[in-house]
Amino acid sequence: MSDIAERLHVSIVTVSKALAGKDGVSEELRQEILQLAEEMGYKNKKAKPVAAAKTYTLGIVTSYRYIEKGQSFYWSLYERILFYLAQTGHIGILEVVNDTAEQNCQVPRLVQEERVDGVIVMGNFSKAYRDMLAETEIPLVVLDAFDARYHRDSVISDGYYGMYTMVDYLLQMGHRDIVFVGSVNATSSITDRYYGYCRAMREASVTVTEDRILPDRDAEGKVTISLERLSKLPTAFACNCDVTAYVLLNALKENGIRVPEDVSVVGFDDYILADLAVPSLTTYAIDVDHMAKVSAQQLIRRIQKPEAEVRRIVVSGKLVIRESVQKHSGNTA
Repeated sequence: MSDIAERLHVSIVTVSKALAGKDGVSEELRQEILQLAEEMGYKNKKAKPVAAAKTYTLGIVTSYRYIEKGQSFYWSLYERILFYLAQTGHIGILEVVNDTAEQNCQVPRLVQEERVDGVIVMGNFSKAYRDMLAETEIPLVVLDAFDARYHRDSVISDGYYGMYTMVDYLLQMGHRDIVFVGSVNATSSITDRYYGYCRAMREASVTVTEDRILPDRDAEGKVTISLERLSKLPTAFACNCDVTAYVLLNALKENGIRVPEDVSVVGFDDYILADLAVPSLTTYAIDVDHMAKVSAQQLIRRIQKPEAEVRRIVVSGKLVIRESVQKHSGNTA
């Protein structure tokens, strides 16, 4: 090191900083020092070899009810997770849990066989099943579901503000008789979106009553809608997700009700059905790529630092205006 300093007429401290990549040396001088060091065959004995990045295998556990029809919002989310993991040198393995396995609180095979370093739990599961997963002590992140009493990392979309945005848009378009379509308390996501609906309605001085809620799930959690539950047709429907909106559009069509001429409809997620629907669906676009990315990143952090503070990550989205909403000029309340 002293030979390099003497040749370039600089101090040994300057040479040491340049070789160590520290501040306090101009880039031009640093390059001169590095080039001369290479020519003189100098090796920095203090430099530590860079360890190869570890490859993690992450399990993605979800319920059969969320992906039984092939393409769905959760399939899209799963594909985005795999894409991110492939880009970053990691591996993802899917395990689909059927209703029996959930009811019996069976430990996922990926966990039993110790094939994964951690698990992304995608979607809402029963409390008993979530507690069972926690008892395995495997690092995990809950994706698209939230329970304040479940002390684990979670990543969710901003369902509350997102639905508030959708209902506020309907209000701006002149609608006041707006029905929320979703089985409240069926999932944490639906509940969050319902509260966002309530806030927007109450700010507009519209009372939210039971007849302004149209359930969308049966006892098994499958999406099903009965228009017969309505005492009258509202001017607009605010659906908790695009799948529900798609089912609703078909039900309205079967009953000769036109969208948006007779009634307006908005969805939530900006899943593929929103664009395929007729008319195309005005909805709230969730940043699925970001949700997938941060859930994988957070799980890897949890694997690396098991004692780190639990994080709740909320991912925002945006209003996407298409063809399913029409301005309403009446005074229905």
